[in-house]
Order: sequence, then C-alpha cells, then structure tokens
Amino acid sequence: MALLENIKSRRMFGTDGVRDVANRGLMTPETAMRLGRAFTVFLLNRGTHKPKVAVGRDTRCSGQMIESALSAGITSAGGNVYAIGEIPTPGVSYSIAAGSFDGGAVISASHNPAEYNGIKYFDGEGFKLSDQEEAEIEAYFETDGNGVRPTHGEVGSIFDAKNLTADYLEFLLGIMEKVQNRDHSIVIDAANGAASSLVEPLFKLWKGPVSICANHPDGLNINSGVGVTNMDFLRGMTTDRKSDIGIAYDGDTDRVLMCDGKGRIIDGDIMLWVIGRWLKAKGTLGSGVVATVMSNMVLEDLLADEGIKVFRCGVGDRYVLDTMRKEKCRVGGEQSGHLIALDYANTGDGLCSGLLFLRALSDLDEHISTLTDRFDRYPQVLRNLRIKNKDRVLDSLKLKEAEREAINGLKGRGRMLLRPSGTEPLIRIFVESRDHKLMNETADMLEKTILEIASAGGN
Repeated sequence: MALLENIKSRRMFGTDGVRDVANRGLMTPETAMRLGRAFTVFLLNRGTHKPKVAVGRDTRCSGQMIESALSAGITSAGGNVYAIGEIPTPGVSYSIAAGSFDGGAVISASHNPAEYNGIKYFDGEGFKLSDQEEAEIEAYFETDGNGVRPTHGEVGSIFDAKNLTADYLEFLLGIMEKVQNRDHSIVIDAANGAASSLVEPLFKLWKGPVSICANHPDGLNINSGVGVTNMDFLRGMTTDRKSDIGIAYDGDTDRVLMCDGKGRIIDGDIMLWVIGRWLKAKGTLGSGVVATVMSNMVLEDLLADEGIKVFRCGVGDRYVLDTMRKEKCRVGGEQSGHLIALDYANTGDGLCSGLLFLRALSDLDEHISTLTDRFDRYPQVLRNLRIKNKDRVLDSLKLKEAEREAINGLKGRGRMLLRPSGTEPLIRIFVESRDHKLMNETADMLEKTILEIASAGGN
C-alpha cells in the first residue's frame, strides 16, 4: 500500500501509452517485458487470478519483437496471453468488451513513423486506463512487479486468438449493412496499417465503386506518405479518380478523416456535427456532444441551432471519454478524427466511426459535398513559441493578467487558449474569431507578453 501512496504522476506513459523508437529508450524488449509484468501485477492486485490479457499489434516490423517480450512479461507474472496478431487498436478493445478478458494491450505507435513503437493498455471493459492507473503500473515497473515470480502451474500461457479479428469484422459488417445509401464512389487509404486486411472484406458490401490504397504493409511503410497525417495523398487520389468520398485511417485505425469529391477535408468537427444530429434524431444522443478545446466554435453554433449542447474538454481522447461519462453524452471526439460513440465502441474506432458517419449522412439524407460549405468555420490563428522555461512563464502573474485582458476583449466574439506542448519546450497560442483584426491583435499581444516574460527569466 505504501507503494501506491507515493504515486504522484506518470513519467513513462504519455497521452497514448508508452512510446519510443523501437529497440531504443523506452521501447526495448527488456522494457516491454517489465511493462508486461507490471501490468499483470496491476491486474492481480485487483483480485484477478491468472489474468486473461488480449494482445494485438499493428503492422510495424518491430511489432513481433515487442509482442514477444511483452507476452513473456505477462506470463512471467502469472497472466495468460491471447495473441490476436495484427488488428486495429479498437479491435482489441472490442474483443475485450465482447469477451471475458481482464485487460488488453496494443503494440502500436499509432500515427508515428515505422521506426517507432509503443504499448498501451485497456481495462477489462475495453476502456483505456486512467492517468492514476498508468502511474500505478509505473510504480510496479520500478519494483519489477513487486517480485511476483510464480512457478510450476501458476506460470501463464500464450494462446492463439487470431479468430477474434473475424469477430471484430462481423461487428463492423453489421454496421455497414445498416447504411442505406451505399452507392457513392469511395477511395480508401488504409495507411499500410492495421486496417489493411479489413477494408477489402468490409467494403465488399459497398455497392458503388471502391478504390483501396495503401493496404499492402511491409513493416516499414506504415503511415509513410499516407494516412490521416498525410491527407494530400487521399485528396489527390479522390479527385483524380473523380470519387465522391475519400476515407483515411491512421496506423492503428483509432482515427478517421475524410474528404469530399473536391478534396476538401472532412475532419472530426464535421463528423461530430453530423453524427450528433443523427443520434439526436434517433433519441440516443444523451445530454450532448463532447469536443475538445481545439474544436471550432462553429460546431457549438450549429449544434446549438439543433438544441444540442457541446461540452468542452482538454485535448486527448481519454479526456473526451472522461467528459462523456461525467456529462452522460454518447458521442464525443477531436478534430484529429478520434471519435467515440459509446453505443458502439469504448474507444476511438476509425472503421466504426467512419461507417456511422456514412450511415448518418444516409439517414439524414445529406450529401458529403454540401458539408464544408455549410460548416462555416471561425478563422483561427495558432502560434508555437519555443520557450525553455514554459511552466514558469505560464504561471506568471503578468501572463495571467494578459489572458484576462484577451478573454474580455474576445467576449462574445471569439475565444483564446494558451497551453504548453506535452513533448516540446513550446507554448501554443490559439485565438479564434470572425473579426480578423481582433484575432491577430490578441495573438500579437499574448505573444509579446510571453516573450517579454521569458526574456526576464519567467517572472
């Protein structure tokens, strides 16, 4: 108990698990093994004997190396591993929720380049762990699992669970079958990631022409010039082939972004606007829609016209989920394409969310080509200032006074946000307003104040 009382913050876990260049830093086989042991002890201390852990990975060449080490750690501490193989992150979450697992792990670095890899965990319901739970796992990591070393029949085993991918596909096909209008022409970019083997059997049910790209992973080409972080590829393919809709995923398929036939981006904000209205019409929306502080103000305006409240939260899909649970909302997400629809998935699911968006368009009798014109965004300015002593600057009284001045100046006409980068010595200035002059003057004032404080040592 004394160990847990000393937990204050996480050092290894970031916003989406532990991540680093594979075979370096935090992502060596040795570290993965200890992380596996720590997670198993975490589950054991919740009263679970021989925890059943579902393990999946994306298409990176380092995936099997990390999976082997992680699985060795889990079994070494007395857990049983159910090895699914290559599967989207949300597929592991689905498998946990639909099965009788005590937890799960995904080996993936999501949208990062192929040389990276990572480990993230789920609880027994398929939800991502809280900050406190991850800090507890780190504490067990430091003690190498509190010395838990079972022997004989108490050592864990590894079971083949590749059949779970087929179960996940059947779930997705069930959603696809409910999309009434499947006549549009579509281009799909699978990012050479975890969705690569699923998109073809899934979209066989689509009636219109389907072109599938970036679905031939070789272990090194995941996210390489493709996927949600490289939308120019999808835009070009969609317009070149004169398709109506383009759909892109990221490496582990927990995100989805789209474009229309003109190559205009359909981001998470637009998808939330459409899905939110659809769920309200079905009577299954809950109390509103959750969006992060980065979502455009027009999302609030348009949903308010429909009598739908928007609840804001911090950046990160886990904070979206926390707010959804707190406010009793059934859908939420981020501009980046992390969308969670709790009646269908317990985490961000690019394949599921994309299908729900297509179903919503069909049921609302709307066409994707009309959305960007109707979604009249507020202009935004985002500036990144490299500040070594960013925390001291953000805590300074002078900056807090400047923030108050900015908020008062924008009242009723826009909004602003100052936040530090979680990984770099940066302070991000975000200002949004339809008044361009006011927006830029506010950003200028905040930037000048930050630089002055930084040059004075952060006071």
